[in-house]
This record gives sequence, structure tokens and C-alpha cells, in this order.
Amino acid sequence: MTDLTKLKISEARDALRKGDVTSVELTEACLAAIDKADALGAFVHKTPEVAMGQAKSADDRIKAGGAPDLCGIPLGIKDLFCTKGVPSQAASAILNGFKPEYESTVTSQLFGAGAVMLGKLNMDEFAMGSSNETSTYGNAINPWRRGNDATALTPGGSSGGSASAVAADLCLAATGTDTGGSIRQPAAFTGITGIKPTYGRCSRWGIVAFASSLDQAGPMTKDVRDAAIMLEAMCGHDPKDSTSADLAVPNFEAMLTGDIRGKTIGIPREYRMDGMPDEIEALWADGRKMLEDAGAVIKDISLPHTKYALPAYYVIAPAEASSNLARYDGVRYGHRAKLAQGDGITEMYEKTRAEGFGKEVQRRVMVGTYVLSAGFYDAYYNRARKVRTLIKKDFEDVFAEGVDAILTPATPSSAFELGKEVTDPVEMYLNDVFTVTVNLAGLPGISVPTGLDSQGLPLGLQLIGRPWEEGDLLNTAYALEQAAGFVAKPTQWW
Repeated sequence: MTDLTKLKISEARDALRKGDVTSVELTEACLAAIDKADALGAFVHKTPEVAMGQAKSADDRIKAGGAPDLCGIPLGIKDLFCTKGVPSQAASAILNGFKPEYESTVTSQLFGAGAVMLGKLNMDEFAMGSSNETSTYGNAINPWRRGNDATALTPGGSSGGSASAVAADLCLAATGTDTGGSIRQPAAFTGITGIKPTYGRCSRWGIVAFASSLDQAGPMTKDVRDAAIMLEAMCGHDPKDSTSADLAVPNFEAMLTGDIRGKTIGIPREYRMDGMPDEIEALWADGRKMLEDAGAVIKDISLPHTKYALPAYYVIAPAEASSNLARYDGVRYGHRAKLAQGDGITEMYEKTRAEGFGKEVQRRVMVGTYVLSAGFYDAYYNRARKVRTLIKKDFEDVFAEGVDAILTPATPSSAFELGKEVTDPVEMYLNDVFTVTVNLAGLPGISVPTGLDSQGLPLGLQLIGRPWEEGDLLNTAYALEQAAGFVAKPTQWW
């Protein structure tokens, strides 16, 4: 078989079972592609020895029969997931040299299913960013280009390395995490599929925390079927995570019928933002028509508190981050600053954190500490929590009225130039305008590539589902994917 790296999970699974290819061959092809793609900055810690060992074991398991769907499938792992004996830095200098002696629950489940780890993927530092420009490793680059323009574009963030690697066929799929859109936005920017499951569906244990009430892991894949296959392997109750839901995990792939006749799809009027590009508006209208033609009932709905989502998110997320990141102090692991004679423990904390944290992380820690301080807790943090409750109730009311899923744009634009928005934090934060509500409400959301803009860059639409009904959401996304027929790939330049 040729072009092994271009295979989807479903295709590779079937080829492995038939004996048309081995996991070792598949893994070798991916490792070779990764070595040729350093210009993308996607893989930051390559693990060829680990990968080949896992691939050989997977081949033995497949020959024995009864191997799980992911057995032998080469994956990339976002640097936020702790992987035993492999650097896990969350793209931060403060965790320089940190190699955990334990495995995150999600990666443990993936490897237990026979998946192969090719290496760790680039990301925004501590998952704080929308463009993958805050990483201590340097930028991840979008494999897509605007026609013949060689300008480097963002792959989105924070899961930018994951998005870039999957879009460039360096791995068959990758893990991502989503705190305010960090799976769905980069998926839309790179023409791949990304799903953030319901909060609590995937264990957070062993994933470096950003904002604990918002973070959720999910798969980033080449299509919806692959997302269903990988998500099933990632899900499940974990007693080590108190927020993990003790619910049965369905066979998500078996639910992909493409039949959405009679399903009600909501179109929220509040997502029509001032200044929305005509191309995004047109894409949204096209998606509405595709779902209607597939037999869905389209209903205009209202989510009245949407306009307060971004300000609420950028109070709650930094507040939780300032608490979570207090553990990085140079005492037990990671970077420790060199001290001058006479320096005490306070100076060590200060110097270590000043050297180890990047500017965006420092900004959010400062904001979070401020809104949690005695004089401002009620004015900012408590008020934001109340707004969050109202946003969640908006969705509950809409679902109670019979809406099965909600269709919105995934991003306010296609991928932008690296360096273009990083100087203005507020401009960068606006990239999350369509996605943060899903995290605040704890709902599942998926980004599906559905078209190209006038510059030839991918655009995605977002579907938001009912809590715990990822199977139904994936099926609606599958119907949208089938109708859109998106097959475009970036032209290789790297």
C-alpha cells in the first residue's frame, strides 16, 4: 500500500485486520513523515523507540484476533497529557525536563487499546492561547497556505500541534484538550474534525490542568467516523477523577447512520455577530440548507446570555488557572531559577515563576489572582459564576423545547497570519466567541470542515449537542459531513 499516512483510522483498522499492512509499516511511514516535517513545528518530542515497540506488540495482538479498533493505529499526543517516562511540559519552560512516573488515564486507555504513540505535540503554553504562539518550543505552523502566498498561518490553539499533525498526515489522529474551544477552533482552521465531549465524559486525571471546571479531552481526526472510534476509546469512568461520570460508553461508530430525518436543529440568533465576514455567514446558511435537505427540521432559537459568555469565561478560566498554576514553584520538579547569595524561598518562587512562565500565562495568572482577591471576589468571580449558570440554563431551555442539536459557525474567520493578533490579547480572545459557551455549559460540541474561503483556506461549522448524547451529535455531524463532501487537503510545501 502507498501513502500509508493518508489513511484514516477506519481504513487503517480494516487494512490491519486483512493483513494488507502491519502496524510496524504504518508506524514507520508516519515516523518518516514526521522527520521530514520539522518546518511545521508540530511534534516537539519524538518517541520512535516507544512507537516501534508498541507497533510490534500491536501486530502480535492483531494476529491473535479480537484486537480493539485502535490497535496498531499511530497517534500524536498533545503535550498536556502526562506520558510515563516521556517529557510532558505543557509547552512551558517551567516544566523543563519533567518526565512523569505515571500515565494519564486517557493515554493509558488509548495504549491499552493498542494505539501507538509517535510523540508529543506542540500547543500553547498550559493550553492558554488561540494561535499556538505561546509555546516554549516555538510556533506550530498550519500546513495550509493562501494560494501561492508563503505567509505562515496559525493552526489555531491551544491544540495547534495536534491539528497541524493530523492535517499534514503526520499521524492518523491526535489527542487534544478543549477549555474554551481549543479542539474545535484548530480543527476548523486546518480542515479536520474535532469533538469536545460532555464535561466528565473523559477523565482529566494526568492532564496538566488549566481551568478544572472547563477542561475536557477529545479526539482530533480526519473525519467524523474516526472521531467516533477514538472517542469511545478515550471515554469511561475514572475513580481517580471526581468529576468523571459513571456512565456506560456506547459504541459511537455504530450510531453513525446519517439519518437525521425529524431531528430539530436550532439556529441561535445571538451568534450573528456584528462584523461577521460574509463567507462565514454564507457557510452557516449552506450548513443550515444541508441539514434541512437531509430531513432535519430547522428552528430559529434564542440563547439570550451568549453576549456575556466571553467576559464570564475570561474571569472564570484565569481564576482557576491562577489556583492550578500555584503548584509550579521550582521546589519539587521542573525549572528552578538560580539564586543569588542571600535569596530565600520567596525569591526562589518569584524568580522561578518569572523565568518559567511566558507572558500570556503570567497575564492570566495575574488576572485570575486579581478577580479572586478579597475586594473583587464578589464583583467579578461570583458574578461570572452566576452568568455561567444563566448561559447553561439557556441551553437547557432550548433542549427542553425539543431541539436536538444547535448549528453555529466554529470560528469568526479562517486561519490568520502568525504574529497578526498576538500583540492584542483581546483581539486574540475573540477567536473563542463561538466556542466558549459550550465549555461554560459543559456540553458536547464538534467542528466539521464544510468549505473553503476565497483564499482556499478551510472553514468549519460547529454542532452543539445535548449532554451525554455524543452519539446523536456525531450522527448529525456525519450527516453534515456527507452533505458537505469536504475532501480538500493542503498542498505539501514543508
